[in-house]
Amino acid sequence: VQLQASGGGLVQAGGSLRLSCAASGRTFSSYVMGWFRQAPGKEREFVAVISWNGDSTDYANSVKGRFTISRDNAKNTVYLQMNSLKPEDTALYYCAAETFYRDYERVMNWDYWGQGTLVTVSS
Repeated sequence: VQLQASGGGLVQAGGSLRLSCAASGRTFSSYVMGWFRQAPGKEREFVAVISWNGDSTDYANSVKGRFTISRDNAKNTVYLQMNSLKPEDTALYYCAAETFYRDYERVMNWDYWGQGTLVTVSS
């Protein structure tokens, strides 16, 4: 599966952005989808995950209550709605796909990655 992330940009603290990740290739609904981020000088970290049909989600503690992951299997797209953004949310955001809904916080468990989309939050 090929993944294409978009929607990043520059936003002031407290603002919102919605990231999108369009998938092509094999059946989108057969993949668990996730979002990760990597800030300058830091390791890539888990942000959010959504199951094949969207009935299960999970979030990193740092974004719970502010970010929402969703998916539209008819459009082969996963979204990340980011509200109440903070300067510490500044990072390159990546979407990813894997087959299983387990150990999803581990970067090495994800099979496919999109290119990153940059989110910059100014104070």
